Amino acid sequence: MIYAIDDISYAYDSINILERISIQLEKGFFYGILGPNGCGKTTFLDLLIRHKKPNSGHITFSGTDLSKISRKQLARKIALVSQNFYINFPYTAREVVIMGRYPYISRFSSPSSEDLDRVDSIMEKTGVDLLSDNFITELSGGERQRVVFARALVQDTDVIILDEATSNLDIRHTIDLLDIVRNRVDQKKLTVISVFQNINLAARYCDRLIFLRNGNIIAQGKTEEMVNKCLIQKVFDVESEIRFEALYNSSQVIFKRGARETL
Repeated sequence: MIYAIDDISYAYDSINILERISIQLEKGFFYGILGPNGCGKTTFLDLLIRHKKPNSGHITFSGTDLSKISRKQLARKIALVSQNFYINFPYTAREVVIMGRYPYISRFSSPSSEDLDRVDSIMEKTGVDLLSDNFITELSGGERQRVVFARALVQDTDVIILDEATSNLDIRHTIDLLDIVRNRVDQKKLTVISVFQNINLAARYCDRLIFLRNGNIIAQGKTEEMVNKCLIQKVFDVESEIRFEALYNSSQVIFKRGARETL
């Protein structure tokens, strides 16, 4: 068990964001988190990486109280790719990726040749090697996102958390990123926890889906069991049809046009 989440709640300014969430996340699975805007998806991830502290409840990571793990140890275990990465210092793209090795480097020490070889290998595999000498402040949103993804891979963690990590990417780079993640789940038993806005991408790549609404888990389970029109209606208030796509061995959702009056 990689995460055990027991009855956690989180509120901000007396507004309940998450209420009594309990779930266990196993090692070596790709989890997709879906739900309407404002349902608590990003807050849930923030609790998993200790950017926020639950008002009540308990989270353990690999059997250890999450709050007891040092920041450096946590950075060796969990990598984050957020939807909004901001840095105003003109580091090069390669320097940003090298930051992924910092949890393993002693204070006042420099990256080893092995660290730098690892960085160069990952940058090539993720296709950002051509951006190596470009300043991160001058890259497009999509290019910056790809660099941050390479940095996460360089961390060599047990878990990668993706917070709408493909939101700034074009179709090709979205597929490239998710293919890399899927392969690492299959080959290296990486655990991935990702927020998706696109349910069809989640259905294609994820082993398990978790649906949130109004701060509560509405449903969770195997992807093939979760992709059904009754659940989608319940979570998103939209009608749909489900079709099985043999090419990807996954169900895909076809949304019906809404009945609301158009402007």
